[in-house]
Amino acid sequence: MKVHSTKAMAARAVDLCVVLLYGEPPGGSSGGSSGGSPGGPSGGSPGRPSVEAVAEVLRAHGETVVPVPVAGPRGGGTPPEPREERTPGTPASPGAGSGGVAMSPCLSADDVAAMREAAARLVEVFAAPGPDEAARLLNQVLDDTARAPRLTRHGGTSPWHLHVDSRDDAPWAEWFLSSSALALAVLLADLQRVPGGLCASPGCRRPYLDLGGGSPRRYCSARCATRERVAAHRARA
Repeated sequence: MKVHSTKAMAARAVDLCVVLLYGEPPGGSSGGSSGGSPGGPSGGSPGRPSVEAVAEVLRAHGETVVPVPVAGPRGGGTPPEPREERTPGTPASPGAGSGGVAMSPCLSADDVAAMREAAARLVEVFAAPGPDEAARLLNQVLDDTARAPRLTRHGGTSPWHLHVDSRDDAPWAEWFLSSSALALAVLLADLQRVPGGLCASPGCRRPYLDLGGGSPRRYCSARCATRERVAAHRARA
């Protein structure tokens, strides 16, 4: 999938929701094939992801991002040097920074906290019982966050693509929520149904993307589906 396609943006939305709200990297970037053990290799914990865990998912979807270390006695880190401001989701401009080295946008703990709030609103869409409720929720998000659509190439550093955030250097959470809502709204209009759902496994309930034309999908991953089939078989036995 192309990074800026509607399906790619929706898949990115699902994978970010999983890592932001469950603290684990998704099992893949194809639309919610998660189901790994909480935490994952990036040091996140259930419901509280590390900045690096979120950065990993962003990178998997073609973004360029540098996590900001926590400064001060508690974090023990050193604040990064100032970096070039540019829109999330686009390559850094050629020759930016000293020595012609391209700079990347920073992702901080505050950014992740704001993105978690955005993810909670998007999960409500996946939990909607039908397209009418999902459309209402998406309309509310778009009314709250989206601005007039504009096409941008970010100074020629990317292909033409659509933005509905307030500006090219909008905060990560604003970019994430507005672009995700736009993608899900387009898919809902195309499919005339909710373009996904929440995993039917009671111990999971992670969001997933469902763009197929067959029977509605019920589980976020084959692992969850198998686990529930095994549990049902044992219950009958």
